[in-house]
Amino acid sequence: MVVGLACLLVIVFYAHKSEAYMRINVGLGIFVVSLLVVPVMDAVYIKGRVRLYDGFYVTVGLLALAGIGDALVQGGLIGAAGELPERYMQAIVAGSGGSGVLVSMLRILTKAVFPQDADGLRKSAYLYFFTSIVFMVICIVLYNVAHKLPIMQYYEELKAEAVKEEKAKKGPMTGPWYGFGIVLIYVVTLSIFPGYITEDVHSLVLKDWYLVLLITGYNVFDLVGKSLTAVYLLENAKVAISACVVRLLFFPLFIGCFHGPQLFRTEFPVSLLTCLLGLTNGYLTSVLMIMAPKSVQIQHAETSSIVMVLFLVVGLASGSVIAWFWVI
Repeated sequence: MVVGLACLLVIVFYAHKSEAYMRINVGLGIFVVSLLVVPVMDAVYIKGRVRLYDGFYVTVGLLALAGIGDALVQGGLIGAAGELPERYMQAIVAGSGGSGVLVSMLRILTKAVFPQDADGLRKSAYLYFFTSIVFMVICIVLYNVAHKLPIMQYYEELKAEAVKEEKAKKGPMTGPWYGFGIVLIYVVTLSIFPGYITEDVHSLVLKDWYLVLLITGYNVFDLVGKSLTAVYLLENAKVAISACVVRLLFFPLFIGCFHGPQLFRTEFPVSLLTCLLGLTNGYLTSVLMIMAPKSVQIQHAETSSIVMVLFLVVGLASGSVIAWFWVI
């Protein structure tokens, strides 16, 4: 995450000197390489053995490499979508929600099919990596096809004309309140989910399936929230950012589920709150990511979108740190 954050900072300042098309393709290529090396290394060198620290060091290096790829792809795609009509940004944000649902479905499949021992988990990991590589290859092909579509060329020409005119009635950066909103969304979400699931909730009925189903419920409702903006987009920035602040109420509500009366500690209240957490996370993320680049002129929309990704990563990092308080 630190590597990705550093790369995003560089991209923010130098985005105007490089093409998003190149950054995205390089990032997708990095993803494929980093995903391919791990299973190949395991099959050829590790072979299921333990305490081979060379493999660990390579994996850590690949994580850093994936962070660079993530910064290039996420910054490039969201930056490019910021220059297009709202539905394109909505589709990208919804796609990120769809990835969470896919992972949850794979987890349910692997848990149901493979034994939960070392060999079963190894086979599960192979399936995850194989699926990811296939999707990355598909993304590379589809992105290069989409880049040549007339609508992409039209908005590139529109941006070029705006750069020449450069009336600059609005600043190039995103308004700070949009960034504040996106940071707050992910501070709240990541400080609660998934940390509380791994440490603080249990079910005598569902047993170890409880955690899997809670994560699936969150991801499904996150996708629903990110898809709802295709039906209704809240265009009032003050209301959207206020809603981000209201989400702070999830803290006392979840604390009530952990330490309150026994009724609140049951499966239904926890599942309901988890789904609401996902729904509000998805919807408000989509709203702010769509609105932010539209608050500036088109020649600054890409930079504005990349700045929003930067705020998003800051929120993810901050929420992950705060999540340790659930463990403590």
